[in-house]
This record gives sequence, C-alpha cells and structure tokens, in this order.
Amino acid sequence: MELKNFKELIKKVQNNDVKKRVAVVVAQDEHTLEAVFRATQDKIVEPVLIGDKNKIKEILNKLQVEFNDNAIIHIDSDSQAAEKAVDLINENKADFIMKGKIQTSDLLKAVVNKEKGIRTGKVMSHVAIQEIPSYHKLLAITDGGMMMYPNVEEKKQIIENAVDVFLSLGYECPNVAVLAAVETVNPKMPETTDADILKKMNESGELINCIVEGPISFDLAMNKESAAIKGYYSPVTGEVDILIAPNITTGNLLSKSFIELAGGKMAGMIVGAKVPIVLTSRGSTSEEKYLSLVLSASAVK
Repeated sequence: MELKNFKELIKKVQNNDVKKRVAVVVAQDEHTLEAVFRATQDKIVEPVLIGDKNKIKEILNKLQVEFNDNAIIHIDSDSQAAEKAVDLINENKADFIMKGKIQTSDLLKAVVNKEKGIRTGKVMSHVAIQEIPSYHKLLAITDGGMMMYPNVEEKKQIIENAVDVFLSLGYECPNVAVLAAVETVNPKMPETTDADILKKMNESGELINCIVEGPISFDLAMNKESAAIKGYYSPVTGEVDILIAPNITTGNLLSKSFIELAGGKMAGMIVGAKVPIVLTSRGSTSEEKYLSLVLSASAVK
C-alpha cells in the first residue's frame, strides 16, 4: 500500500474509530489553535489545551470556536505546562503532544526528564513527510530537525524510527535511500561508508521491514531513468519512500527546498519517544501544523 498525497492520509486517519487525544503545550497560539480545531472538526483529534486559560479563550473566541472549559488546563509557566503534558501521556490521558507557544528546548527538557519523561532509550529523530507535485507519492526526509551529526548506529535507529512511521501508515516494506554525493564507497566520505554498512545491515536481517539502498545520490534515488543511464539498478530508484540525510543541514535544506521551490507541502514530527511529538517551528503555517497533527495521529500506536 502507498499513499499518493495528504488527502489519502487524512481519509485514512478519519476512518479510525477512535479520535486521538492531543495535549497542546502552551496553547495560546493562533496558528496552533486554528490547526487543532480544523483537525477536531475533521474528526481526527480530541484536544486537551494546556496554558494561560484567559489567553486561550480569547483566541478561541476570535476563531469562533466553542470548546469545553474543563478541557483547558490553566498553567502559567511554560516548563510546568510541558511537564503536565508528559504527565498526561504517562497517565494515559493523552495520546501525543503538540508544541504551542513554547521554546522547543523547554518542551524537550520535560520529554527527556530521567524520572518523569517519555524517552524509550531509542534515538529521537525528526521525520518530515512531503507531498511534492512532481513526485507520485508521499516522501519522507529524515533527519532534518533533531540529530545533528548522527553516527552509523544512530542512523540505523533513524531508519527504524521512519520505517515504524510507514508501517503505522499501512506500508509493508518501505524503500529507503541513504543519500550521499556519489554511489561508490569512499573512505574519505564517511556518509558513503555509513550507507554501505546500513545496506549490509539490511541484507543481513539486522535492519528489517524495509529495503535499504546506499550510498546513492539524490538524482538516482528519485529518477529510475537517471539510475539506468548510470547502470545503477535497484528497486529503490524512482520508488523511494524515505530519504536518509547524512546530517541535519542536508535534511533541513532538502525539506525546505521542496517547499520553497517545488510547491511541496510538509508534515513533521519527532518520533522515538513513547508517543509522537508535533514540533513545528513558530513560522510554520496553520496548514503545516494541521498536516503534522494528521500524521502524528496516524502514527500513534
């Protein structure tokens, strides 16, 4: 099964019998609340709003949204709001978390807290999924938002995190391309040696539920014809589902270039914790926040 676009993903999530509960941290942000209540209207989420009650109600009135006062938890402090969201997850009173008007570092501090946090011992990584007009299905890029310079073991876990997301979307065996500038292994280019190790891990059964190709350049991963001209044959070429960036800068630039130059739409989240975390930037549009909610709701186990 493959998803061609976000419309298909939205439909898939709407078919779930149970709406997912999202804890919105420091919810007094107009774009965030706009996205949350669009997702509520579309029967995708059920929100719990944490933050300054008066400010939240002010924005809800402006948006002409009616909402039960009892589902707004008044907390002044940003760090305490983040801790409350983590408590709700641990108490099974919410299914995932969304960042509102709070610094990313303050939210993540509560998430990774050794005593009360929701880490699992796995690497936490960012998965961005894009709908690009020139590509025939949804495409993931990881990691462009969390892990700066992952080593080969961390890249293995980044792949596992992304594959888990695709399995939750109904895929059986997603295609993974480990990107580099060239297709040959060169000891002077660590990303090529990492890619080679990851491919061998996949072939030996250490990395499962996916097909891993690499090292592979971006053009060959995306275009079967280009790959054939260069004599590079793989089931992944032209059919890639997940692009593995060598570092955060590459992943970030790739994601943003799809949006700014190729008309892409993006949904993103942090995975690898007990639950998905919607961690869009403050400059993200209401639509990106909405699509990220849809994606996270679909990835909740």
